[in-house]
Order: sequence, then structure tokens, then C-alpha cells
Amino acid sequence: MVSSNEYGSHTWELSLTVDHEDVKNAILLPVTGDLHVGGLMLKLVEKINIAQDWSDYAFWWEQKKCWLAKTHWTLDKCGVQADAKLIFTTQHKMLRLRLPNMKTVRLKVSFSSMVFRAVSDICKMLNIRRPEELSLLRQSEGTLKKKKKKDKNSKEPATEDIINLGNSPVSAGLPANSGLYSKTMTPVYDPVSGSPASSTITWFSDGSQKEQSCSILSLSHPTCSPETLAEMYQPRTLADKAKLNAGWLDSSRSLMEQGVLEEDQLLLRFKYYTFFDLNPKYDAVRINQIYEQARWAILLEEIDCTEEEMLIFAALQAYHVSKLSLSSETQDSTCESEVDEVEAALSNLEVTLEGGSKSNILEDITDIPKLADNLKLVRPKKLALKAIKTYWFVFRDTSISYFKNQESAQGEPIEKLNLKGCEVVPDVNVAAKKFGIKLLIPVADGMNEVYLRCDNEDQYARWMAACVLASKGRTMADSSYQPEVQKILSFLQMKNWTMCSQAASEPENVDLKPECFVSPRYTKKFKSKQLIARILEAHQNVSQMSLVEAKLRFIQAWQSLPEFGLSYYIVRFKGSKKDDVLGVSYNRLIRIDLATGDPITTWRFSNMKQWNVNWEIRQVAIEFDQNVSIAFTCLSADCKIIHEYIGGYIFLSTRSKDHNETLDEELFHKLTGGQE
Repeated sequence: MVSSNEYGSHTWELSLTVDHEDVKNAILLPVTGDLHVGGLMLKLVEKINIAQDWSDYAFWWEQKKCWLAKTHWTLDKCGVQADAKLIFTTQHKMLRLRLPNMKTVRLKVSFSSMVFRAVSDICKMLNIRRPEELSLLRQSEGTLKKKKKKDKNSKEPATEDIINLGNSPVSAGLPANSGLYSKTMTPVYDPVSGSPASSTITWFSDGSQKEQSCSILSLSHPTCSPETLAEMYQPRTLADKAKLNAGWLDSSRSLMEQGVLEEDQLLLRFKYYTFFDLNPKYDAVRINQIYEQARWAILLEEIDCTEEEMLIFAALQAYHVSKLSLSSETQDSTCESEVDEVEAALSNLEVTLEGGSKSNILEDITDIPKLADNLKLVRPKKLALKAIKTYWFVFRDTSISYFKNQESAQGEPIEKLNLKGCEVVPDVNVAAKKFGIKLLIPVADGMNEVYLRCDNEDQYARWMAACVLASKGRTMADSSYQPEVQKILSFLQMKNWTMCSQAASEPENVDLKPECFVSPRYTKKFKSKQLIARILEAHQNVSQMSLVEAKLRFIQAWQSLPEFGLSYYIVRFKGSKKDDVLGVSYNRLIRIDLATGDPITTWRFSNMKQWNVNWEIRQVAIEFDQNVSIAFTCLSADCKIIHEYIGGYIFLSTRSKDHNETLDEELFHKLTGGQE
């Protein structure tokens, strides 16, 4: 026994485990409660007596699942007592990340930093700007079942499919501003082909893998086989789609605190659908990964689209992006005029929370434009009959009024519809000359459905753009109105193709597997030759695009889908006896009927006054303008995920190009962290 005089009356022994191959047994150190964590590290390293760099090591408290990150705190302040099990281990560990293009990278990541900071460092390594749009997702058990049934032995990708970035500067724990990230905004990728610039490649590991690694991140490669596609998880219902969003990691806690272990595999995905400041000069990897996430979402039917839209997506990815990505001429060309055209198109592509002015031109606010035209009003089916009647419609501010005819427009309207906060759904079939607008207008007991039918593309584009802006509380005086009209016309133009003799004769000679480029629903509906012919037909309108422009058009078409940007969760609203689905988007929340999929109510973030969580009962409560308040519990995921989604979108709405890409990390955690 050691006398108390030797160590002092308040000395006690602490058992420490060292995560090092040369230290097999736990080490007992005599300590006092007023010893700070940094002093404990020093005593332990002196006791180990192994000459090496210990700077990346820190204490992990196994029972409490937390890091002793504040080295100036004493053991008493940390709450460490004699029964504590502390592990002295590295903070940076190897992690496997599955990117949106389904490629897996293996790299060193900080397991002690908050996930928000870890994702930021990862994105700098991969040359992806705007890391706040991404996060890490743990694949839920429900989405793995189908794959396990197919092949129980398939636990991880083959070694040759993994891009090993373990020796890159950031992985080694060096400052995060190194790596492939261009902080000075110098173009590091060819703006047209997306191939890496030679100076960039040096950041990758030595050997021929340098160029290959860059290429895999920034270029699209041939898609997987139909057999592989069939084995992947495909959501069939809203409940299935809710499973896809259940595994988002908490951005305010570290990987280790959330049970992530070394060599685990996580998904790196775009979590927030607000792609800010896309620029093909600097965003080759980012644009490609957004394109890939959109492509897989469509192929796996995570988002619904019409037959016409599916063929456009197939034409862009199958016969264009894939072809150009494999073309050496494309990789070697740098046509500035094409880049200028792409940059001009970007003003139509950005999606920001409640929009933002794309021009500094002052609008005359005293003269708000209006639309007036004959449109058809389609009443919902009653007794199996559909009433279609032509009225004179006037669109002013954010409201639509309709009259019996143009002469009676000076009097009282038959009905006036306020579109602020409504859902606007396109109902278009270009081939059938059908140009419809479905409006779901919030009323006291749910949503009132109104269908408008336009005569042609131009009329549809003008009225559709006005409806979209009005739903966000903006008028046609807003500078984004004309770009919105052009975006809609551009999308309609892609759909408006005619079969030419060359396309008709090509299907026999084309080496194309349409099953790889359209969702299973359409492969079952059409024969292979039919699909090839229709894809070639659709390709006529996109054949002149450059590679980057084709990807941007694909993303733009994805953004035009009614379900774009919706993340689903199964919830139980306070006072309700049945479960509903909550759709979280970049500018609103939507309550959806779980059985029918019909929207019930919409609440916009612009009308939100405050939101909070009762952590004891895990209930989210939100207050809106006009004394509207809702409360719900989340059944398909932790309520913290929804809380973070809402705060995250509010945070992203504060971004500005003038802020020199500096993120206010403190504000993000204030809006998303909650008070557990």
C-alpha cells in the first residue's frame, strides 16, 4: 500500500487505455481532481515513454460517449472520477464515404469535431464549394433489406472501387485550407470538360491514380447495369421515402458521439436543396455530384416525374452526358463562348429560400404588372363529370380574379383567389398540347383545388411563372419573373421534339441499354426498342449542348419537378388520431395525407415566427403569423432532424455572395442545435 502522505490525501488512481499497438495494457496513473486534462495527457505521454507525435490524440470517455476536448478543464469540472474509463486515441480516423455518384472514397476525418465542421473539411478535400449544403447520412436498416436478401455476403464495395485519399493534406490533420479546394477562386478544373487542371492533381497520392481520382469526382461515368439497379432500394410509398431521410447525423455532435466507428461507411449527400452560386469555372465536382444525386433520385423513383420528363432525363444522361464524358475531344476543348452561355443560364438555375434579386435594376413599385387573358377553368370531378369553361382571368399582385367575359371585368369578379402560400403543380403534356396549372390553395379545412388550362406554351409560361412567384408572396414586378418565364419555356422546348427519319432508323444500330437510364416503371411499360427510339427522339433538342450545360439542364429540369426538394417524415400532429407525412422543403412545410399522398396544408417559412422543441416529449412546436400554431412528434426519425432541417434552411437564406464564402458556424449551431 502507498501511504497517503506520498500522493496526498486527495489522490486517486485513474485507469487509462491507450489506443496504440505498442501499449497493450491499461495504465494506472495517480491523479487529483484539480489536475487539468492537458496535464493528464502530459503525465500519460511521459509514462508511455514512446517518442512520436501525440498531438492528434485526445481522451474519449467511453461511458459518457464524449470527448474531453477542453484541455484546460480540471477532472473535477469534467466530472471524471475513479470509475471513469478513458481511452487515449487519435481524433482523425479513416472513414468511407459513398458520394452521390455512388463512388466510395476512403479518407481521414476528424471524429472529435462537430459533423458540420467535419463535412466542411471533407468538402475542401474533394473540391466541393458551399459545404453547408451537404451532410452525412447513415443508411437506415429499411433501405438495406432488399440488398441483403439479394446477396448476404456483399457487405462493402470491392477494394478496387474505393478511392483512397488517406494521405491527402487534410486527412493527415493539417490545416483544412489545403487539398483540392481553391480558396483563391482560381479555376482548378477545365470549365467545359470538368477534367482536372494539372496543378491540382499534385494534391492526390502519387502515381497514375492522381488523374483517375480527380476524373471520378468531376466526370460522369457509364451507369451501372440493369441488374445492379434492380438490387438497389427503390421507395414505393411515402412511408418508404421517409426511410431515406431518417439517418441524417446531428451536425452539432461529433461522429464518435453518434456511434460512428473507424472504417464505417456513411453517405455524403446534398441535404439542403438550395444550390447557391453554382459556377462551372470552380464547381466541376460540385455540379457533377449534384447531377449524380438528381440522376439516381430519378432512376430509383425517389422523386416522381412524367413519361415525357423521364425521356428528357434519359436523353440528357444516356445519349449526351455519358457520350461526352467518354469523349477525349470534350476533355481537351476549352471553348470560352460555351462557358459564357452556361454562366448566362445559371441565373435561371439558382434556388434560394424565398428567392433573391438577380438584378440591381430598381423596379417601379407603383406600377405592378398584370396579366389578363382567356383561360379555361377546370372544376374537379363531381359525379364522374369534369366541367371545363372559359373565363376572363386577371392576375394582379398575388391574386387571380376571374370574370364571365372581358366586358364584365370592370365589375365584381366571380371569385378572387389569393395564391400566397399555395402549392403550384404543373400539369403538362407537350405532345398532347396540354398546358395545365394545378393550384392547391390553403383554406380553413385543408386545400382548395383549382385547375387552369392554357392555350399554348407562351401563355402557360407567363401564367405559371406568375403563380410560382405569387405562391412565395412576390409579384410580377420582381426581377426574377422574366428569368422564371424563360426557364419554363426552356424546359418546354426540351420536351417539344419531333421524330426525324434519322432517329427513326437508328434504334437497330444503337448500342444503348435504356434500362440503365429510365426508372423500372417505364422499362416495364415499354419494350427496349421503343425506349431507344423515344430517347433518340428526345435527344434531338439537347444534342448541341456542351457537357456542363447538359448537366446544368438536367439539374434545372430536376428542380422543375413538383416534388423537388421535399424530404419526407412520418409525424403525428397534436390532436390528430392518425399519422401524416410532413414534407420539408427549402421554403415551406407541407402536411400530406399518408394514404392518398394529397397535400392537406402548407406553411411557409416566411410566415414563421418561431420554432422550438420540447425535448422531454420530443415534440416540435412552430408558430406562424395570424395566430397559427402547429405541434407534432416525429415517428420515422428523431425530431432533432426536422428541427435541424428548418434551422438549416433559415441559415442558408442568410447567405450572400459578398461574404467571401465565410460561414458563420456559430449562427448555424444557434439555429439548428436546439437546447437538449
